[in-house]
Amino acid sequence: MRLITVIAVSAALLAVPQTATAAAGRECFDRGAPTTYEEGRIETPALPGGTRVPYHLVEAGGFTPYAKGLTKALCRSRSIADARRELQRRGAQLWQVAVLRAQGKLRMGTIDRYDDRPLYWTRLMGTRDVRQWRPAFGLTEAQRASLLKTYEYAARGVSSTGFAPGAGKVLVSGFDPYQLNGEIRRSNPSGASALQLDGLRYTAGGREIRVRAVMLPVTWSGFDAGIVEDAFGPHLTARSRDRADLIMTISQGNRGLMNIEQWAGAWRGGSPDNNNEGVPQPVPPAPRWPQPEPQPEFIETTLPHAAMVAAGTGPWPTALNPRLCEWPAGTRPDPAAVRCHNGGPTPGAQAQSGGGGSYLSNESMYRSNRLRLALGGADIPGGHLHISALVYPADPLVIIDDAFAADRAATINQTVALVKAAGAA
Repeated sequence: MRLITVIAVSAALLAVPQTATAAAGRECFDRGAPTTYEEGRIETPALPGGTRVPYHLVEAGGFTPYAKGLTKALCRSRSIADARRELQRRGAQLWQVAVLRAQGKLRMGTIDRYDDRPLYWTRLMGTRDVRQWRPAFGLTEAQRASLLKTYEYAARGVSSTGFAPGAGKVLVSGFDPYQLNGEIRRSNPSGASALQLDGLRYTAGGREIRVRAVMLPVTWSGFDAGIVEDAFGPHLTARSRDRADLIMTISQGNRGLMNIEQWAGAWRGGSPDNNNEGVPQPVPPAPRWPQPEPQPEFIETTLPHAAMVAAGTGPWPTALNPRLCEWPAGTRPDPAAVRCHNGGPTPGAQAQSGGGGSYLSNESMYRSNRLRLALGGADIPGGHLHISALVYPADPLVIIDDAFAADRAATINQTVALVKAAGAA
């Protein structure tokens, strides 16, 4: 297997004792306790002649000390409050280190700095630890769920989206890798773009603009729990000091295209997510946040798409995608009745998919902009950008090669340029 960009490990922000013992693990974890389907992929066996990809990526990113440090920290915790503090601190540290590493500000690991996969697998090892943790003191399942949320929100950047006063404010989201059953090597260029974008500052028209980014899960249950609204909501309220000037959800789309989706639809197609779950249904309401009444079947982008196209970014063509699919009134969910076209929603019709389909990418646009409208943010530009899909090395034993790394970097750099163009418009 070939690894590129060999660099020295700098673990200043990951400094943890290296004495996490197997005995300590046995004392405070039940490794036979249930995990999620997604967490179960951590133990994916190596192909003959290959390596265990999740563990290799964590090591190649330089994150093994972090994973071991969290394990030991949970065993040291003597109360729920102790555990919450550790999970908040270490989750935030993981996100910060991943961002610094991605942006070349921290030399760490032996794999391309644009790689989002070490963060993904390290964070997943952390949630598995929390799920299998068996402390000496009592812990209800509700308390465990609360601790998981604390860790996830910190490790996804959701807990650290504050902006500097006076700057223009752009909030974006990317996604975890997905479709891992068929290809365990998967990266997600949208998540990798989020790591490049978080904390970005630039000047346009004499004004400083700051970008913050979060990483969304590829799970219907995560969306049902309100992570999209919890990430964007604090930046959409009328009196928020951190009210955004633009919001954009980003995901991987079709190969060789950068599509600004004109429409998001209120229908969840139910394709299997990272937990192998999914049920076709209308997009559910969000807990804890207001909803427009009635719920719109489609929401149109308000991103400055003309300026984004005119920015002339490359290597991939950028375009507004006007396509949508709908059921004529009274025909949902008959698959034979679906009509797809570029003419905008038909009065009385019900959404079947937006331009980007009916998966979590469509739903990220729908949920964030449904909330934007419910909170009176019609003046805030918002929408979704689908970016070019990646092509993996033909040899299944090769985790990364020069061609893959260059292709991913080009797509990520173009994504950053498009976000900057939108923020400057």
